[in-house]
Amino acid sequence: MTDFTMKTGDDGVAIITWDVQGKSMNVLSMDGASTLNSLIDAALADDAVKGIVITSGKPDFAAGMDLNVVAQMKEGGAQAVFDGIMTLHGVLRKIERAGMDPKTLKGGKPIAAALPGTALGIGLELPLSTHRIFAADNPKAKIGLPEIMVGIFPGAGGTTRLVRKLGAMGAAPFLLEGKLSDPKKAKAAGIIDEVVDDPLAAAREWVLTAKDADLVKPWDAKGYKMPGGEPYHPAGFMTFVGASAMVHGKTNGVYPAAKALLSAVYEGAMVPFDTALKIEARWFTKVLMNPSSSAMIRSLFINKEALEKGANRPDAPDQKVKKVGILGAGMMGAGIAYVSAMAGIEVVLIDAKQEAAEKGKSYSADLLDKAISRKKSTEEKKAEVLARITPTTDYAALSGCDLIVEAVFEDPAIKAEVTQKAEAVIPQDAIFATNTSTLPISDLARASARPEQFIGIHFFSPVDKMLLVEIIKGKQTGPRAVAKALDFVRQIRKTPIVVNDARFFYANRCIIPYINEGIRMVGEGVNPTLIENAAKMMGMPLGPLQLVDETSIDLGVKIAKATRAAMGDAYPDGAVDEVIFKLADQGRMGRKAKAGFYDYDDAGKRQGLWSGLDTAWPQADDQPDLIEVQHRLMFAQSLEAVRALQEDVLEDIREGDVGAILGWGFAPWSGGPFSWLDMLGAAKAADIADGLTARHGARFETPALLREMAEKSDSFYGRFGQQGKAA
Repeated sequence: MTDFTMKTGDDGVAIITWDVQGKSMNVLSMDGASTLNSLIDAALADDAVKGIVITSGKPDFAAGMDLNVVAQMKEGGAQAVFDGIMTLHGVLRKIERAGMDPKTLKGGKPIAAALPGTALGIGLELPLSTHRIFAADNPKAKIGLPEIMVGIFPGAGGTTRLVRKLGAMGAAPFLLEGKLSDPKKAKAAGIIDEVVDDPLAAAREWVLTAKDADLVKPWDAKGYKMPGGEPYHPAGFMTFVGASAMVHGKTNGVYPAAKALLSAVYEGAMVPFDTALKIEARWFTKVLMNPSSSAMIRSLFINKEALEKGANRPDAPDQKVKKVGILGAGMMGAGIAYVSAMAGIEVVLIDAKQEAAEKGKSYSADLLDKAISRKKSTEEKKAEVLARITPTTDYAALSGCDLIVEAVFEDPAIKAEVTQKAEAVIPQDAIFATNTSTLPISDLARASARPEQFIGIHFFSPVDKMLLVEIIKGKQTGPRAVAKALDFVRQIRKTPIVVNDARFFYANRCIIPYINEGIRMVGEGVNPTLIENAAKMMGMPLGPLQLVDETSIDLGVKIAKATRAAMGDAYPDGAVDEVIFKLADQGRMGRKAKAGFYDYDDAGKRQGLWSGLDTAWPQADDQPDLIEVQHRLMFAQSLEAVRALQEDVLEDIREGDVGAILGWGFAPWSGGPFSWLDMLGAAKAADIADGLTARHGARFETPALLREMAEKSDSFYGRFGQQGKAA
């Protein structure tokens, strides 16, 4: 079966149906584009065909370009990428011109797109080349161009067409932010033309009545002027100046796709349309050949999708969760209850007091009320979700639960108590999961009568927003428990990584050194503004000082005390403790206390770094250069990721990269710590680590694995391959 098929009805309307076999969503391959091109040629040459409708044989129209194909194109080099993109431009431009006379702009055949559901990426670029877009009145459908989210930009004409259709300002949210809209909002924005109950019937009717003038795109008509003004127009000039400042402000120059997109728009706006398409293709090629785009595509699309589909799931029967018991109705437990109920799972929410359990349920009610106020939900949906949550103090209500998620205080004694209470009433085959960010799973499992059914599930706060869930295998955890945890995370639409039990697991193991390095530099007299901006200029969403304020300084103190007690004389972070303990003694516990490394107003809005930092830790006369600060912050995280892999805490570098980006925002442009080290090259990375060790101490010592790779000129993805396994 081919990806596209065509059938011409008695009315002379040729229906081209996109239906990629074996996939739930249509994606475009180069073979598919070739087939589409041939069908368009045949329809335009056939006198019996009066018009064409392009639609989908699936509930949705298309998910975009097959990014695996994009990755393969890159292997052929820049010329292969450019030629491939120009081939796509040729197909879509042929649809747009539809056989019309190039001088009179008459004689073409009307071509419409009928979208039954979601249309993303090339799934929207193709319709944009048609003469009219009809979309089903489907509120669940998403329309947009999200390419910027994986490190590229719309390169098959979407950038050029959308800007010429909406103007640079109007197109900016959809191109630079990857904004997605439902069909009605897409129509209101001017992206699509009609929202109807039956888009195929409406499109068929339109092509039979369309006139020559209906086929001519504004940019092909004489006298076309870009909405909002071209770059050399007074209004347009200000738009582009502002856009340039906005892009640099948001990306700090580390995301090449955003800058390239803006360049393609600016240069393309000053030339004829076909030349603009060529400019777009050149900038797209430049971005695709940049290692950043390859790393982002690999981590944020290919690897993320593989993990969500169960790439590392044990061979076990389906473990879909039907009823989950959640122990502890605090912020974490309430969040887990919400995402579980939203996924259609029956929830029993237990706390020591009924009032606390009810408050935990009200957290879901509050989130649903916000969704209703934003027209993202309905009262009916709210009632349906809340009906799935039973708040109680009675452990007997856990009867019938096939999964328990314990989310009580980070106290081993309390966790042991609730574990035994739950195991007294839950089915023998139920899986017990503890939500913890620091406590060893194998130690907590001692309280369980079924250690092979005991596992760690580390949620990140706030649960409803954070995409990552870290699954931790204890020493006795069995494969069915791992499968259960993975299937649960899949149900609640999160991305899982699976790691082995060790202090701080993977995510916290890497993020704590990042925070500590920033705090350590404050104690050394490094300018706090330099520290924070150095981090952001490397693509970190938050500087280390802001991050510790957000997570709370008293939590840092608690972790420091527990770690020091466990490690004794080997504890390496006394210099860090001197800073955070001093802040804690002054009541500066972070954002929640409206005082930390930063000052806050009464509403908790950050006002700027606390002026008292200069008094408590005077700035040194000799400040380090930017690169030195950036290397300290980035290597503190990345070397720890390598050690986690080396020590078999992390089993798969794909999980290491995806987990770093989704868990704590590790410079997404880099693709994650292993991708970043591959960009640097093992030899250079080892050399930088050696220099940092000489200047700052053993915490930067080059791991044996990285040293070996440097000696062999190896890379992480070269050695461990796309399957990512370290073993």
